Amino acid sequence: MKKTLSATTTALSAALLLGALALPASVAQAQNLAVVNGKPIPTARVDALARQVLRGQPPTPEIMEELKQAVIDRELLAQEARRQGLAATPEYRAQIEFAQESLLIRELVTRFQETNPVTDADFQEGYQRFVAANGGKEYHARHILVATEAEALALLAQLKKGAKFDALAKQHSKDPGSAPRGGDLDWAPAQGYVPEFAAALQALGKGQTSEAPVQTQFGWHLIQVEDVRDIQLPSLDDLKPQLAQEIGQHKFEEFQKNLRAKAKIK
Repeated sequence: MKKTLSATTTALSAALLLGALALPASVAQAQNLAVVNGKPIPTARVDALARQVLRGQPPTPEIMEELKQAVIDRELLAQEARRQGLAATPEYRAQIEFAQESLLIRELVTRFQETNPVTDADFQEGYQRFVAANGGKEYHARHILVATEAEALALLAQLKKGAKFDALAKQHSKDPGSAPRGGDLDWAPAQGYVPEFAAALQALGKGQTSEAPVQTQFGWHLIQVEDVRDIQLPSLDDLKPQLAQEIGQHKFEEFQKNLRAKAKIK
């Protein structure tokens, strides 16, 4: 347990030194944890950091001490950077400006989301679009793939005489994935296949076999449909997290497009 705490606090200290953990600007100045080269460092800074990184977990004395030392080290490094004049360099100022813009944009996005929430109507509309794009039928099919039309016609003749489709697939199909399973392709929507195969599949009903070989880029196919059913789609409740993200993003993109449309850009 002690080893785990040490690794955790070391990682937190490193993150703090790199500036990855931002502190609130309105930290109270009630008490100092140290005075570094004459500059007081408020204890509230460490307390605020602890609340941020521990997320409600009780702080241990070991972690608080690690954070205290990390805050002091950070102050020392910042003072040295200022002593060397780094705060006046164009590179530093450009980064400050970029960081300020990033914070402003983050606040803008947050406010936009608060004032433009995803409504029940938005969810219903988004779900209907999802159903329209992903709904339809799916097919449990088998196929036999051979290199030439002549081979396919010969196998089709055997099927018409009563030969078993799965037995012929195991013996003759060139598809290494499905041949050992008697040509079984399992359940899939038609749009999951190349267009020629998909069109032939959709023309067949349950229990039917293609009347003629179907040519695709892979060769010549005989197709048999075992069963057909409606595609099993997730419910609206299951999709709500995904829809909320997509709809919220779309709303903000529209907001951004409107800003660009009204802007004077040369």
